[in-house]
Amino acid sequence: MQSKRGWLIAFEGIDGAGKTTQVDLLAAALRKDGRNVVATREPTDGPHGARIRGLSSRGTPISLEDELECFIEDRKEHVRERIAPALERGDVVITDRYYFSNVAYQGARGLSPAEILERNEALFPPPTAVVLLEMSARHGLGRVRARGEGLNRAYENEDFLARVAEIYAGIERPYLVRVEATGSAQEVHNAVVRALTPLLEAG
Repeated sequence: MQSKRGWLIAFEGIDGAGKTTQVDLLAAALRKDGRNVVATREPTDGPHGARIRGLSSRGTPISLEDELECFIEDRKEHVRERIAPALERGDVVITDRYYFSNVAYQGARGLSPAEILERNEALFPPPTAVVLLEMSARHGLGRVRARGEGLNRAYENEDFLARVAEIYAGIERPYLVRVEATGSAQEVHNAVVRALTPLLEAG
């Protein structure tokens, strides 16, 4: 039975950790279980998200502060247009990245992770659960390159991704669960389901 207010589940982790795959697998499993699921991502496909993607692909110079503002404006629209209405309907929202990505990535580039987290927590609904897919920077970068995908040049090096992983590792919230992500997609999915079992059984 769907709960009155929905769940917001965020997948986080460095590039190459398998977030998109795990969002898809969990969404399929929950739909099979009869739940209404909204699968989404950040940056979104809206105007602010498109600007972020454009800046990333072109390597356009932008200050860290302005970059963070782009993400926050995109998230405001995301919450207003997709997340909040779905939660009010009692749906399960599964997002490929949420504000913890800003904490880790913009934090690794020089902004204060604590201040980014504090600001976002004041602006946006808290997640029901965050699944942090943990993987070494070398492994994640290897996966990205094996898929033939490009990264923002500011992100495409092992040292940077190691800093991102270190910031992720330092985030402590009661709703955050950590899952080792170096196994097969199905093995990781099984571990995700085990980690989320208390939530799934409660719902």
